[in-house]
Amino acid sequence: MTPVVRTERLTKRYGHTSALRDLDLEVREGEVFGLLGPNGAGKTTTLRLLLDLIRPTRGRVLLFGQDLASHSVGARRRVGYLPGNLALYDDLTGVELLKLLAGLRGHRDVTAALRLAERLELDLGRRAGELSKGNRQKLGVVQAFQHEPDLLVLDEPASGLDPLAQRELHAAVREHAAAGGTVLFSSHVLSEVEQVADRVGILLDGRLVVVDRVDHLKATALRALTFTFAAPVDAEVFERIPGVREVTSNGATVACHVVGDVGDLVRAAAGLGLVNVTSAEPDLEEIFLDYVERRESHVA
Repeated sequence: MTPVVRTERLTKRYGHTSALRDLDLEVREGEVFGLLGPNGAGKTTTLRLLLDLIRPTRGRVLLFGQDLASHSVGARRRVGYLPGNLALYDDLTGVELLKLLAGLRGHRDVTAALRLAERLELDLGRRAGELSKGNRQKLGVVQAFQHEPDLLVLDEPASGLDPLAQRELHAAVREHAAAGGTVLFSSHVLSEVEQVADRVGILLDGRLVVVDRVDHLKATALRALTFTFAAPVDAEVFERIPGVREVTSNGATVACHVVGDVGDLVRAAAGLGLVNVTSAEPDLEEIFLDYVERRESHVA
């Protein structure tokens, strides 16, 4: 199956500063892909390159199997976009703005937009300039979804939304993918990515350092275990086991972190009079921070 999004050695430099370096990425039809990274990692640059809003220094983008440089207008007709720096026509009401944008696309039916606005509890009768930050964001979300695009590109979509609106946004994203659409979104809200993404890519310093399924990342991530024994034990036994880090002991309790298979660790503990063991399931934030810390340690 042809990927909906494919990049080949995609690179963007501003003078001597590299915002993105040799990005090779594929996003498949029907999936929700989350792009993670700290500020300045290259997330927004990537999304703008994918929409031909800026041009790459090197490399290329293919949308729907076609080179974006030569099929830009046709490809973008099939895309819904929510920018991170949303700008609206402040003198227009929400419904006027949606009808204007629909008309520009040759897509006059705003029924889907009205349904989503109702779910988000957005008053489309008010002028955009009168809306709060959260309601302006809701309007941006609605305009991205309104023509039921094949690909949604969303830059920090939950920014400024209240919890109820976030829940409805996440539901709309999953429904879009279930209907065969594709979603690519950036976020620094790790719980959001964990809730809705099928796969995640982590960008650090303009480079894509990992792409994987969220469930696989969690299964192979650094996890915390705490062992309780019948009597104090020698913690050095655990320090010699491959994959085990940060061993601490307090009387008959030993805590540590482990990467990958925990079998050797649990077997070693069982032979020392093990009474109880607890394991903290890693979340995406811990995984992300682990990658950042390892990257910073490597650079240092």
